[in-house]
Amino acid sequence: MNAIINGITLAYDDHGSGPAVVLIHGFPLCRRMWHPQIQAVTEAGFRLVTLDLRGFGESDAPEGPYSMELFADDLAGLLDHLGIERAVIGGMSMGGYVLFNLVERHAGRLGGAVFITTRATADDEGGKARRLQLAQDTMKFGPQVIADAFVPILFAEESLAERPKLVKEVGGWIVGTDSRGLAGGLLAMRERKDYSGLLGTIGTPSLAIGAEGDRAAPPEVVRAIAAGIPGCRLKIVTEAGHMANLEHPGAFNGALVAFLRELKSW
Repeated sequence: MNAIINGITLAYDDHGSGPAVVLIHGFPLCRRMWHPQIQAVTEAGFRLVTLDLRGFGESDAPEGPYSMELFADDLAGLLDHLGIERAVIGGMSMGGYVLFNLVERHAGRLGGAVFITTRATADDEGGKARRLQLAQDTMKFGPQVIADAFVPILFAEESLAERPKLVKEVGGWIVGTDSRGLAGGLLAMRERKDYSGLLGTIGTPSLAIGAEGDRAAPPEVVRAIAAGIPGCRLKIVTEAGHMANLEHPGAFNGALVAFLRELKSW
C-alpha cells in the first residue's frame, strides 16, 4: 500500500487487527525484513504496520538532506493517515535511531518502545568521516558499494557461512535501493544525536533486543540501553547477528510477543 506523506509516497504494509505495532527497518534495508514477524504478531492479536522509510524499498527517494527528525515525522504522518493514535513502535539499527527521535519528540504516540540491535550513542569523529566517504562513494559508484560494505556485518559469522540464500536475498534488497536514499540515510545517521542522556527520562514501557553475534551493535551497547531506561526488559538472542529477527525468528518473535502481551497501556 502507498500513502502520500509530507509530499512523498511512502510504501507500507498493514496486517491484522487489534492494538497497533509498527516496525521500522534498519539501514540499508526495507520493510521486507519483517516478513518473519507478520504471522507471529498478527496471530497474537495485534495489527502490524511496516513501512519503507523515505529513500528505501518502494518509497520515494527524493533529494536530501534526510534526518532522523524527517524519518520520525514521516512515520507520525503515516500513523495519522492510518488513524492510529498510539502504537508500540520497534526500530532496528537505524530504525532505532528514528525511534529515539520519536521518543523525544512524539512520545504521546508510543504505547511501548522496542529497541532492536541498535545503540543510543552518536557516531564518533572517525565514524562520521567513514559515513561521509561512503555516501560520496555511493553517489559515484552506486549501491553495490553499500552491499559490499554492509552485508558482511549484518549477519553472524555462522549465518554468512551456512545461510547463503538469506544473505543473497538481503544483498538483493540493498542493490535495489536508490543511491540517493542510501547516501541520505548515511548522512542522517552521521548527524544523529547522542541519546544516552535521554535514557533515564524514558517513561514508555520498553524492550531492548540484542544479539550474541552482532558485530554492528554488539550486545553490550544494547545492554546499556536496557540498563539506562527504567524498567526496560532485555533479550539477547543467541545464534544471531545484527539481523536477529531474520536469523533466529523464533527467539525474536517470542520476546516481542511476550512484551506485547505484558503491556498494560492499551
